[in-house]
Amino acid sequence: MKRTSTYFAKPGETTEKWRVFDAQGQTLGRLARNIAIALQGKDKATFARHTLTGDFVIVTNASDLRVTGNKMDQKMYYRHSGYVGNIKTFRLREMMESRPNRVLELAVKGMLPKNHMGRQMLRRLKVYSGPNHPHQAQVAGHPVVNGG
Repeated sequence: MKRTSTYFAKPGETTEKWRVFDAQGQTLGRLARNIAIALQGKDKATFARHTLTGDFVIVTNASDLRVTGNKMDQKMYYRHSGYVGNIKTFRLREMMESRPNRVLELAVKGMLPKNHMGRQMLRRLKVYSGPNHPHQAQVAGHPVVNGG
């Protein structure tokens, strides 16, 4: 009787691609979910929890993201320096005007594992508020994905 064993990808055995997502007109949460899946590599047959199997992700047009309902005025972001009484609050509308790429980064960060592996995955995410990005050499030949 032949024994078969389950294959687990080891570091360095997987090939990373560069994926380009166009955020124009996409809903924030749905786009963040698709990006988190691509960063983790959960859409690949070689997915393994203990190693980086995901791809590099480039997101363009982050300033054209869309949200549903009253989130623009009701969703709050918090930042705290560690000093007593120094918590800062920002509405989603303010964040989209000042740093639209940070909104998407925070949404994806919340969907990744909260450990060393999740931080490594987040480093592979490049978000740009406009249509241009400096990674043309890496994405040569890879198609642009609209939302997933």
